[in-house]
Amino acid sequence: MTTTHADIADYALMHNPAPASDADRARLLDNPGFGVLFTDHLARATWTAESGWGERRVEPFAELTLHPGATVLHYGQQVFEGLKAYRWADGSVWLFRPEANAERFAASARRMALPELPAEDFLSSIAALLAVDHRWVPGDNETSLYLRPLLIGTEPTLAVRASRTVDYVLMASPVGAYFAGGVKPVSIWVAQGFHRAGPGGTGTAKSAGNYAASLLPQQQAAENGCEQVLFLDAREERYIEELGGMNVFAVRRDGSVLTPRLTGTILPGVTRDSVIALLMDEGRTVEERDISLDELREGIESGEVAEVFACGTAAVVTPLARLKAPDFDVTIGDGGAGAVTMRLRAALTDIQYGRAEDTHGWMRSVEI
Repeated sequence: MTTTHADIADYALMHNPAPASDADRARLLDNPGFGVLFTDHLARATWTAESGWGERRVEPFAELTLHPGATVLHYGQQVFEGLKAYRWADGSVWLFRPEANAERFAASARRMALPELPAEDFLSSIAALLAVDHRWVPGDNETSLYLRPLLIGTEPTLAVRASRTVDYVLMASPVGAYFAGGVKPVSIWVAQGFHRAGPGGTGTAKSAGNYAASLLPQQQAAENGCEQVLFLDAREERYIEELGGMNVFAVRRDGSVLTPRLTGTILPGVTRDSVIALLMDEGRTVEERDISLDELREGIESGEVAEVFACGTAAVVTPLARLKAPDFDVTIGDGGAGAVTMRLRAALTDIQYGRAEDTHGWMRSVEI
């Protein structure tokens, strides 16, 4: 476990004059839900083509003011990230692999023609926000403070080009389990005729458009009795890629594991990378390759595929119980949470919450 002493001196602090009281905050943290509560402050910075990054500050949480012609509203020039702060039993606060999120944030920005926020700024903004809002990090099981860094093009122009002014905004939201009711196996609908991203597109960037593309198929999943949607590749509609916001893994009967390779249309998940490392720690073979829908379905039907799970920052590791399409409906294993899936989930969350040794050096402490 490594301690990061982030330099937050460049972030001017403007206190919220009316922060939540201790009593109100405790009441809200008792049942935070997911993504509906926000802390008292934001961390912000501004970039201009002439001056680069500046105006770093922590300020009271408030609505953003945007010109109606801001490029983000017309051309979707935007990227974001998602990571969490965890409260350990001793009261300390820790981050999980924030450098990896900083690196992906920069990569997403490059793809969307946005300025890269230096990793030092990314980490310092988190430290600056947590220095004032650390009391919002909940301490109950399965709870955390979800951090959402955001880059948006703000130049007021209808010209189709990269924005010459950009805002960075970091907000924080105390959260409980992603799925209501806690961890339970979910059903998956195979998207029909819709794709999250295509070759040469923005699939590797964490950008709003990719998620917007998943919303209609997600509605169709719900209409077909499923909680999530699985996307196939856009070129052949043959190979599985990812869910709307999570990467996919299949566990074979012999204990080996399959996951789709990163083709340029799949988001390279930080949790995905961590899961692969933990599986290899167990001595398991992990194959990253193209996996056809037919191979997955036939493996489930024969019992060759014993478990399927998804993973991501928000939901961590989630067991999948059912795979459904217009021409088939198969139950994965016995329809329950698989042993490998749940052991993996426990291993990852034990590291994140400080209950197990961090042999990979993933955790970063936050000074509060």
